[in-house]
Amino acid sequence: MGFSNGLSVVVPVYRSERTLRTLIDRVSASLLNQDFEIILVDDASGDGTWREIAALSEANTRIKGLRLGRNSGQHGALLAGVRTAKFATIVTLDDDLQNPPEEISKLLTALTAEVDVVYGVSTSIKQYFYRRLGSKIARKFFSSLLGFSSAVSMTSFRVFRTELRNGFDSSLGPNISLDALLTWSTSRFATTEVAHDERAEGTSHYTFRKLVRFMIDMATGYSTLPLRMATAIGFTTILFGLALFVFVVGRPLLYGDTVPGFPLLASSITIFSGVQILLLGVLGEYIGRMHFRVMNKPTYMIAEITTDTSTAFGS
Repeated sequence: MGFSNGLSVVVPVYRSERTLRTLIDRVSASLLNQDFEIILVDDASGDGTWREIAALSEANTRIKGLRLGRNSGQHGALLAGVRTAKFATIVTLDDDLQNPPEEISKLLTALTAEVDVVYGVSTSIKQYFYRRLGSKIARKFFSSLLGFSSAVSMTSFRVFRTELRNGFDSSLGPNISLDALLTWSTSRFATTEVAHDERAEGTSHYTFRKLVRFMIDMATGYSTLPLRMATAIGFTTILFGLALFVFVVGRPLLYGDTVPGFPLLASSITIFSGVQILLLGVLGEYIGRMHFRVMNKPTYMIAEITTDTSTAFGS
């Protein structure tokens, strides 16, 4: 499928009605010399965000609005926008104006013929400490444990070729990662340094708990490493159990001492029970994902659109 030359700007939106007009004005001003569209995906905000998107779309034909029927998460909303894009290049950015739209040109310059995806990274990130720490841990986690070599530089400010979406055009189920999906289609990643501003208004809806949940979803959704770790823990527990058995049987034979009964029994039961619950939890995560796949639960469901676009669909 061929795409028109131009740029599709995809913005996942959640409870940001008061910053959208500023965002649109700044994006439009930074892209004056090229064809572009702005796709605003309302992730079931529940406030006046959708009314604002509808008004902006009515006033500007370059703006498309998608309203999801239920909250699908940032990456689910991104996927909905990516699958709606009509131009050959897609740029994604957050709705809080921490990714300056004026920096889009730097991403486009770095998207050379030898590169398919460019991430905008910053040495000075205007976020709370726990957010910076959580994001850093998540990227290191993906990079070192899950084999995503480009994960150390992954950010929400990215540009990539629209044709890459052909590599993940099937049903994907819930709890996806756009960055992981992009690694299915290409290995040609690059980065460029961009500015990072203070949040324009309000506080982030991405809590530390959500970051942890996201890491668990990605670990069980895109890697078998947790299962291999569970196997290793199982073998380690067996070795510990054998050593404990030798201690219990050997000590009386060698030294004539008795082994303290209740403390040893209680501690060993606690250890083995904890390991069993951990392994069951790991298996449960995988079984849960299989359950949602068998149910064919969609990644997102578009409830309403502001423009007629045949490429918008739930998956």
